[in-house]
Amino acid sequence: MSRSSHSQTAQIPLIAMRGITKAFPGVLANDGVDLEIHRSEIHALLGENGAGKSTLMKILYGFYRADAGQILLDGQPISIRSPHDARNVNIGMVFQDFTLIPAFSVAENIALFLPDLRAVLDLKEIHRRINELSQRYDLQVEPQAMVSQLSIGEQQKVEILKLLLADERLLILDEPTRVLAPHEVEALFRVLDSLRKDGYAIILITHKMKEVLECADRITVLRGGRLAGTLPRPDASEEKLVALMFEKKLAGLQVSRQQVRDEAAPPLLELRGVETHSEGAETSLKAIDLKIYPGEIVGVAGVSGNGQKELGDVALGMIRCAKGTKSLFGKDFTNRAIQKVRRSGVGFIPENPLTMAVAPFMTVLENMALTKTWRYARLGGLGMDWQAVKMDTEATSKKMGFTFSMYVPAKSLSGGNLQRMVIVREMTHDPRLIIASYLTRGLDVQSTIAARQALVQARESGAGVLLISEDLEELFTLSDRLIVLYAGAIAGSFKPEETNVFEVGHLMTGSEGQNDKIS
Repeated sequence: MSRSSHSQTAQIPLIAMRGITKAFPGVLANDGVDLEIHRSEIHALLGENGAGKSTLMKILYGFYRADAGQILLDGQPISIRSPHDARNVNIGMVFQDFTLIPAFSVAENIALFLPDLRAVLDLKEIHRRINELSQRYDLQVEPQAMVSQLSIGEQQKVEILKLLLADERLLILDEPTRVLAPHEVEALFRVLDSLRKDGYAIILITHKMKEVLECADRITVLRGGRLAGTLPRPDASEEKLVALMFEKKLAGLQVSRQQVRDEAAPPLLELRGVETHSEGAETSLKAIDLKIYPGEIVGVAGVSGNGQKELGDVALGMIRCAKGTKSLFGKDFTNRAIQKVRRSGVGFIPENPLTMAVAPFMTVLENMALTKTWRYARLGGLGMDWQAVKMDTEATSKKMGFTFSMYVPAKSLSGGNLQRMVIVREMTHDPRLIIASYLTRGLDVQSTIAARQALVQARESGAGVLLISEDLEELFTLSDRLIVLYAGAIAGSFKPEETNVFEVGHLMTGSEGQNDKIS
């Protein structure tokens, strides 16, 4: 059956959602949404952050219950009141934040999810089933490996294998490429294509239009909690999708290369001969020499796991230097605590906001004060000036064009809105140095432009930025200087205009390539 004919030949959808409505305090997440999913298709669910994509799919998976509406399976009404109900009708979901147990092996994690789990595990049989499916769908992973030792891409393979071995036929993937390197994204799409050919239905929640146009059969766009439209892939284009996603035309990113930093100014951050000792899955840094000056963005490129996270952690003070020295704003900060670093004027946007930057059960407003309590504490620390927190947050949010409720728990926000919340918090009070890891991960097109523009404006105001990203287009667009990390060492340092993505790619993967110009 050809790819374009999948949805044409299926008369009755596998799943039909009719008039789905869901409200949270102060937010109407879904407003009468209709959605049809057919067998043997990849159906992309597209929309800006807060459009209602994840909420709609969590209703289908039974994580939330709809306030109104109906779900049909093969044309018959069904009740899905819990994830257990969803799995009973062969619906599975991979969340943005994986649900694996790090201290267990791959096989043990998968065994816990199996519907036919026995009192005594037959690990040999489970290993056989894992290997069989791994080979069939190119999801190679070692059954005996500890999850704590796996890369993010390998952990995602385990999550998908969990669903396949549990015999789920409708797979919901929430922002599956958010934490993947480019080559891992390509591998994932090959897996999804194989699954589609074998009759699986796949729902891809995303905000990335290029990926949608590459792999989806049909594309449904949500805007403001409502259905904006559904297009078959041949009829879709970036222009049409943007028009459905946003009510107004997007402003473009404005980056000036004309600003010249003061060569005589001392660096904001200086690492001299810095080395670290690895622990667990960490990568040891080796002889890192790096300076960031006022008014410049230094980009860091590299395949995941080559020391980018450790570099950001050293700059912030989360990892101590085993060798070498670290200076901030002209002072020795080699062994200073994180709080001292923060108070000196350093903002930090981590790679995973839920686990590294927020207290999930605290409100958005409370989280906004979390890293700057000394600014808002009153009465010797016995009280907090919440009105000042609110005013500061609203001022930065308005400047960036971000909106979210202040009084809902942080854990209730979508991944993109969590990222926006952290960006607003860290950009408030004009930090002198910004450490941004995967700044735009999980953000929609409009929010991506706003976040990047905020970094550019900070640079133009004299701040320095350490920008860690796997998006080479982002790095080439924003960076004044670019370094490449490979195996914990700096493999190259140069201006973006002096090289290209192919030369950088060679350095990222450790191959020689044509990198004669790079020093």
